[in-house]
Amino acid sequence: MTSYSELHAPADLFDGLRTRPSQVWGAVRLVPLVRSEPVEDLRLHPRIHAGPGVVDLGRKGSYCSYIPHSFVAEWTGDGSPAAAYGTQLAEGRPGQEPVAAVGLHFHRRMARQEARRRLRFLPLHLALEGYLALHFGGPTIAWEEWSRQAVRQGLSPRVEAAYLGLQVPGLADALSVFEIHPGQCGVLVHLADALAAAFVVPHPEDYRTLHPTLVQDLYGDLVHHYATLMPPVSDFRAHIAGTGIRSLGELRAAAAEQTDRWAEFHDTTMAAGLVEQESVWQPVRRMGRFTLSRFLPEFRPKQDNHIGEAIVDEHGRTVYLKTFRLSENQVRRGFLLSRLAAHDWHLADTAAEFGIDSAALAQRLETAGFGHLLRQRR
Repeated sequence: MTSYSELHAPADLFDGLRTRPSQVWGAVRLVPLVRSEPVEDLRLHPRIHAGPGVVDLGRKGSYCSYIPHSFVAEWTGDGSPAAAYGTQLAEGRPGQEPVAAVGLHFHRRMARQEARRRLRFLPLHLALEGYLALHFGGPTIAWEEWSRQAVRQGLSPRVEAAYLGLQVPGLADALSVFEIHPGQCGVLVHLADALAAAFVVPHPEDYRTLHPTLVQDLYGDLVHHYATLMPPVSDFRAHIAGTGIRSLGELRAAAAEQTDRWAEFHDTTMAAGLVEQESVWQPVRRMGRFTLSRFLPEFRPKQDNHIGEAIVDEHGRTVYLKTFRLSENQVRRGFLLSRLAAHDWHLADTAAEFGIDSAALAQRLETAGFGHLLRQRR
């Protein structure tokens, strides 16, 4: 399946972006991201599908999921502004009767070149397919511990569950009532002050168009759990003491200090799990001076782990970003597969790294949902 290459991740995923005051609705906190200078020569536009889809991955198999939309990236080769192309906001045509049932959409590849400077890709599913493809081929050596199915078929089929954004309590309300800031090109979505997702686009007009698609994205069960069971979060409010301020200059300095503290609260505290994680990046497609890539974390148990996809420019600045926070069970599965692959799927050697015996490791695999890979002893 997919082979990930060691690439240099952007030094700062949010370079060129500034946070604005967060907006709180129950357990949902949205942190706007704005650019001082929008990216003009790459634009993103939605293409609505609104239903389940199947993606042909070639000899690697197929990917099946609810795929409500794709993104179309249009760029220029000389740095001139890119124009909108083929934006579709609703199914059907004016005066056309709505269809009685949702059809099944078939897609060729996760990212497909449609014209010289136009690329269609499936947002978030590009990253999720990378996670599902992790060591998909299964055991590299037919050790006696593995079943015939594991040796012949690997992890096929590989299945993970997720929630639609519309099913996350409070998210749709928050996205519909909160204002969009001037120059806003992205948002950090927090549930119970845990970073659930990051979304960044090149241009403010792109964000206004794509903002509603956030409720059609997929979110992990940990995010759904936080939104359902956790109490409302408190807002971060700036406070300037009235004492000691005797001039407009001192008042301006005090306001600037509060702004810096507020930005630090959002930038370094609430998004630290994504910013600080070590990731392995894989390039997907070159797009002129831009590169579309996806990334996987190093699967650190008991810590924040995010998968995602990004478009970066030739200087490593993030132009587009979409992330998905893995649940603890998904992290555990990724961690076990990574360690097995590092030991050529030798059960005893992998168990020795964990300081346990093969039987205990087999039990961990069973708990993680990989029991079908093991040969059943009679």
